[in-house]
Amino acid sequence: MSSDTEKHTPEQVDQAIGGVSIDASVEAYTPEEQKKIIRRVDRRLVTILGLLYMCSLMDRTNVGIAKIAGMSTDLNLVGERYNLIVLVFFIPYVLFQPLATVIIRKTGPRRFLTGITILWGVCMIGFGFVQRWDQMLGLRVILGVFEAGYFPGCVYLLSTWYTRYELQQRNAVFFIIGSMASALSGIAAYGIIQMGGLGHLSGWRWIFIMEGLITCLCGGLGSILIVDFPEQASTSFHFLTAQESSFIVSRIEADRDDAVITPFNLSSYLRNALDPKIWAFALLACCSATNGYAIAYFLPVILNQSLHYSIAKTQCLTAPPYVAAALVMYFSAVFADRHHIRGPIIIFNSCLGLIGLPLLGFEKNNGVRYFGVFLATISAYANVPPILTYQANNIRGQWKRAFCSATLVGSAGIGGIMGSTVFRDQDAPGYRPGIIATIGTNVVTIVVVLILMWRFSVANRRGGVVEGKEGFRYTL
Repeated sequence: MSSDTEKHTPEQVDQAIGGVSIDASVEAYTPEEQKKIIRRVDRRLVTILGLLYMCSLMDRTNVGIAKIAGMSTDLNLVGERYNLIVLVFFIPYVLFQPLATVIIRKTGPRRFLTGITILWGVCMIGFGFVQRWDQMLGLRVILGVFEAGYFPGCVYLLSTWYTRYELQQRNAVFFIIGSMASALSGIAAYGIIQMGGLGHLSGWRWIFIMEGLITCLCGGLGSILIVDFPEQASTSFHFLTAQESSFIVSRIEADRDDAVITPFNLSSYLRNALDPKIWAFALLACCSATNGYAIAYFLPVILNQSLHYSIAKTQCLTAPPYVAAALVMYFSAVFADRHHIRGPIIIFNSCLGLIGLPLLGFEKNNGVRYFGVFLATISAYANVPPILTYQANNIRGQWKRAFCSATLVGSAGIGGIMGSTVFRDQDAPGYRPGIIATIGTNVVTIVVVLILMWRFSVANRRGGVVEGKEGFRYTL
């Protein structure tokens, strides 16, 4: 069976786009009409995927807020129990991801993504009724199983809809919408905590119950609005006409010649693991996730215990750094897509972390330390879209893209395990081992990106066949 990195025959391409040539499918619309179709895809695809990702991030990270709102006392979270509750989520989250991008191809994005969203929403409601810490441990395992398929599924789905130099802006908007969970969860939780006593339930329990209900409602909305792959778009509640669907497919084929999916073959799929750059991208994702999850899970704790802010002030002060990260994320994505660069953006963001983390960890003045929080948060979160796009721009073939998405996000899950353990209670209030560990991940990121940029530039200068396609060039 042929590898999916091989060039598709004209018959395969014509079958995928309704028997119409690539040029004819593109030229059927004026440039203005083409922009309108893409904007319609943006509104329908990026927005709803980002909304459900916001639920995903909020649901997996709200234990940090619940901890300082009384959960720690009620569930007797002494010693390493809180760290275990945070960590155990990532074990099934990593293990179940490799199959996610295979399943999403077989079942379709709409059914798969909305189905697991509703399931983890129901699981979240259950968090509000646990009586022992080990019960929460079990529910975190189940949550990890259900959430495992969402992010790699979204990364893969977005990469099938957009050309290489449109993708980072869409990844950025998707992640910005999702990361608003981190910005809003503290403020929302403060409001929900006021429900404490209602139904004889503590305020921290209502955080899980209400956010679980919101997730279920959003999952139901997604079952109507999420669209399938471009070649199936004309059947997704008549989102696009058959001609418009052909136009989308033909753009991807012209850009990287992999719009047509080959039959699945397990050995060919696993053979993609022999490409070393896939594991370099995975290492970048791991380092980025270590920083991101460390901030998401422990920022409320650090602000409360290390900077000695009140619970109310802590919950409100978690929002501004995420807003700043969103702004940097978007404008750097616009710049990167316009100039066709990825690596320099990642290096710049990592340098911000190398400035912010020492300020947070070693400075004495609280105002300066809080400024360090801004830089550290920007570094961690603004690096996610360029890393996702870096791998998507330099990989060809649908199944190779699926494999790479799974390894990338699976490695991010390993980063989540690391991020959930680097800040330990016994290191309070300075948390210096955690600060040093996250500084180290930024150094590793810079080194790996420099190596990739060097290798890609050498391959581009040599020319010829790159990634199985004549004329294809790596994005630096």
